Amino acid sequence: MSYEKQQLVDLFRERALKFGDFTLASGKKATYYMDGKQVTLHSKGLQLVSAGLWEQLKSTGIQAVGGMSIGADPIVAGVLSAAALDGVELLGFLVRKEPKGHGTNKYVEGPVQPGMKVAIVEDVVTTGGSSLKAIERVEEFGCEVTHVATVIDRMEGGRNAFTSRGYEFSSLMTIEDFGITPPTS
Repeated sequence: MSYEKQQLVDLFRERALKFGDFTLASGKKATYYMDGKQVTLHSKGLQLVSAGLWEQLKSTGIQAVGGMSIGADPIVAGVLSAAALDGVELLGFLVRKEPKGHGTNKYVEGPVQPGMKVAIVEDVVTTGGSSLKAIERVEEFGCEVTHVATVIDRMEGGRNAFTSRGYEFSSLMTIEDFGITPPTS
């Protein structure tokens, strides 16, 4: 599986980039929206995303990869497949927004164990709030989060939110790859 940045930029431009008036998950207003699921739930899109993120994560020493459901779900599965193609055993996990109220009643689902080094993945990062919530729940569970990786960094504070707390951060693309200038604030 290979990662071709320009192919991914083109696919996001074609399938996911929308212009208009939007309210983001962070509560911020925006004139554009990146609907990451339009690419991560597309066969070629997921292949490109997974290969790129695995390339960034494979030398970090992580034992598992996960993120906030539902946005991270296809990305987690794709990165696991990319690791397997590389002959690397990697575990996955999903972080629930709310416990399901029955069964194990957990926030963190999957075969991870306390003490494992893990990475959080996400499709689009703005302020980092969603991933920070996932990090909080994963750390409460007992895992050590070492890295946060995203497909697109909107360049609106997310990187700083992670690095200022000691987490490594990487992104496959930024909004500048689409000719969009990040806000200055």
